[in-house]
Amino acid sequence: MNESRPILLTAPWLIDGTGAPPVERGAVLVKNAHIAEVYRGTGPVPPGIETISLDNCTLLPGLIDAHVHLCLPGDGTPFPDVVAEPAGVVQAIALRNAEVALNAGITTLRDCGGFPAVLYALRRALHLRYAAGPRLVLAGWPLTITGGHCHYFGGEADGPDGVRVKVRETIKGGADYIKAMGSGGGTPGTQSWRPSYSREEVAALVDEAHRFGYRATIHCTCAEAIAYAVAAGVDEIQHASFYGGPDASESRDPAVADALAASGIPACPTLSVGRFAHRAAVALENPEPLDRAAAERFERMAHNAVANGADLHRRGVRFIAGSDAGWRHSPFDALHLEVELLVAAGLSAMESIHAATGAAAGALGLGGVTGTIRPGLAADLIAVRGRPHEDIRTLRAVSVVMQNGVFVSPPRV
Repeated sequence: MNESRPILLTAPWLIDGTGAPPVERGAVLVKNAHIAEVYRGTGPVPPGIETISLDNCTLLPGLIDAHVHLCLPGDGTPFPDVVAEPAGVVQAIALRNAEVALNAGITTLRDCGGFPAVLYALRRALHLRYAAGPRLVLAGWPLTITGGHCHYFGGEADGPDGVRVKVRETIKGGADYIKAMGSGGGTPGTQSWRPSYSREEVAALVDEAHRFGYRATIHCTCAEAIAYAVAAGVDEIQHASFYGGPDASESRDPAVADALAASGIPACPTLSVGRFAHRAAVALENPEPLDRAAAERFERMAHNAVANGADLHRRGVRFIAGSDAGWRHSPFDALHLEVELLVAAGLSAMESIHAATGAAAGALGLGGVTGTIRPGLAADLIAVRGRPHEDIRTLRAVSVVMQNGVFVSPPRV
């Protein structure tokens, strides 16, 4: 569609992304890339405007995946092998991933760490419309200790003064926010069950980011790392796992979980990572003993992730939806599974949708740009067949994607 020509989208149901109940017979007027008006119920709509009726559909804000790694393919290729590829290959991977996500109805992505040059070049190419992809929120490299999780990307920094310098370098490079690895992870040689940065380093990191007006989020996969991040006043926690050892066992600390809930700091739990990794492991035709052991570990990881999410939810921790797409076997078109697992962890369908729309936009600092269906915001909209507020699996059936008032592909209605 021409961005300057008004168009009216109507649907039997409308979910506005604010967490409010769905509305029957909703309509959205789009003009100049923005939402011009929202009509609810049986009220009058303007005559003489091109109208697209999204029959049997629910209209929602474009989805937001708050945790991805665009530089990684999400096909199980070992991490060291991917980062050893030439920059041009990684650039192609990132572009492919962005296109896949957009076609799946994900109109905003927050990248949680990669090669800054690749990510900033992609952002520029999308801005110039040389390619199609979601709105990007970029950390550049993730800050990490020497030899720490994702050190390949170039964000190594040690000591309170060292992390302050790296925060400044990250901001200088063009990052939208600061991401740090508060514990080890899937990078060979690191330990996800132990904190990497000290309490003093985490405090310095968060303080320096905030001093310059930037948000900070920290990867935390053990209790101590979560405790350090909460004490430092971080803006959000990634994973919020309580790993107790290399076998993906859990070692939950109720006091730390309660402190996280009391702080009001949201968590992005990435519940689907273990599920995708387990599916890939059991799909191997002739598994070796190590493959079978990995399948058991990933099954345990998948189960514990949902159980831990349920425990945190019961304690009052707020969630943001993020899939960790790119990591291991996590694809860029499956945020729907993450949202479904939030429901499995005890959230209602509407709470889970909010976690992937308005709540996510707020956590990313985009509440005044996208994430909800309100006049003045970007016309980032999707339509899905059915009623996701009654059956969350309906989010898999995306039939319309619009970003900034432009259809990504012709509506399939």
